[in-house]
Amino acid sequence: MTIRALAPLFVGDFEHYRHVLVLPDDRRPGIPASELITCDGLTWLLEQYGRHQPGEDRRALVSQWSRFYFVKLIVPTVAANLVLGHELPVAIDRLEVILSDDGLPEAFRLPHEGKPFARKPEGPFERFEALLEGNLAPMVEGWHHQVRLSRKVLWNNAANYLEWLIGAMAGLGVPTAMLADGKRLVEWERRPDGHRNPMYSPVRYVERERGPSPLRQRRQCCIRYRLPDLALCENCPHIDRPPKGARLPESLIQRC
Repeated sequence: MTIRALAPLFVGDFEHYRHVLVLPDDRRPGIPASELITCDGLTWLLEQYGRHQPGEDRRALVSQWSRFYFVKLIVPTVAANLVLGHELPVAIDRLEVILSDDGLPEAFRLPHEGKPFARKPEGPFERFEALLEGNLAPMVEGWHHQVRLSRKVLWNNAANYLEWLIGAMAGLGVPTAMLADGKRLVEWERRPDGHRNPMYSPVRYVERERGPSPLRQRRQCCIRYRLPDLALCENCPHIDRPPKGARLPESLIQRC
């Protein structure tokens, strides 16, 4: 079963997220999210994913897989939080990941449907604590430990989608006040305790002489180009100076 309280969110451009968050009565096989950052769990995951995405570079495989994980989890979780004031139980010790046949995240099984905030959160880090501290931080640390993939790359994979989501929601007419904490999460360089905010400024908008301008460009390359048959992303920081052996995406080649 999907979460009925969130149904108003999943219309139009966001309709395909309607069945991403499910409850315990969904009996499809799943794997605890916490197992995906263990040696055995990650090895198993890459075996499933590797059947459909060839490549020997484990860092690139984890980075590419994480992009699907982050976007699938962040979009409905953040939208529910900002628009409905609804907090979801997404910590990795409470979440199960349901994989599709291609080894990618298809859905997330939550232990319950969450609840509205008892009071208005005081800023973005309190508002998104369950997502940031309960899920993203341990996933980033776990994957970094297992394959030595840069934390900056992983955090940029996540923050890139959050920045995109806030812009997309603004374009759909969501009131600015509702989106304020989402914007602050990518605009504040420091957390209230003075520590660096890993979600800070994930993209920049670059004026270019050729091709689309301004280009929405990530701060960190996701290194997916190290996998067979995958080109650079359209918003890769290396678009104008591709690494040796990397290919431009077809969409940009056609525009240039």
